[in-house]
Amino acid sequence: MTIKLIAIDIDGTLLTSHHQVTNEVKEALHLAQKQGVKIVLCTGRPYLGVKKIVQELGLTKEEDYVITYNGSLVLNCKTQEKISLFGLTHDDYLDVDMMARKLGSSLLTETEEAIYTSNRDISPYTIHEAYLTTMPLKYRTPEEITSDLDIVKMMMVDDPEKLKVIEEKLPESFRERFTIVKSAPFFLEILNKEVSKGSALKKLAQHLGLTAEEVMAIGDNENDIPMLQYAGLGVAMGNAKEEIKKHAQKVTKTNDENGVAFALHSYVIRT
Repeated sequence: MTIKLIAIDIDGTLLTSHHQVTNEVKEALHLAQKQGVKIVLCTGRPYLGVKKIVQELGLTKEEDYVITYNGSLVLNCKTQEKISLFGLTHDDYLDVDMMARKLGSSLLTETEEAIYTSNRDISPYTIHEAYLTTMPLKYRTPEEITSDLDIVKMMMVDDPEKLKVIEEKLPESFRERFTIVKSAPFFLEILNKEVSKGSALKKLAQHLGLTAEEVMAIGDNENDIPMLQYAGLGVAMGNAKEEIKKHAQKVTKTNDENGVAFALHSYVIRT
């Protein structure tokens, strides 16, 4: 069946290791669009952290959509209509904050407008997230994180080896309550249980009247697995770990070798 929508992860997939979209990738995306294929960025970043890339690629028309916060928010790029939004409650915040303190992890909390941290010694990974997403970073005590704050997601952040141990110590009840996934070796995301890139992609496809067989997904990390599994054609990047590649039907070149462009020319663009 013809591919009509391509969901593309950003970091480690669309962007090179220097955080750029190459001309080769831009050209391939343009060719796919000319053939009527819809391009949807599907990322763990908040919308503010992807807005510049959306504009750079010209994905600003009324028929353009973006999936952000690892699937928590599906948004129309032009009208800002929210196709779906799943966040966390204040009780969720209190319990995640307590768990992070118990396990000795730094923690950040994200709304649609800002990143909050209660860590006096702000983790360099929290600063990295703020820099990456261009989101304002605010220090607040847990008492200042009030119930009127619309939390979209939270992240435990730490050195990869330490975060791996922290992840292993999370109780099963915690895993049953939330979607927990790594978007990078130093980012452990805590999301609403309804959330994944796969479920968000399915919601968007249904909204557009498309089947899974008409969808292609490209990604490189653990948080991309659900969308690789949902899509009729799941493509793992060459720089993805082997366990990620096992969930894809195809493997393309690395993000520093124009892997997205190679995938589009191989499986979508008609010459």
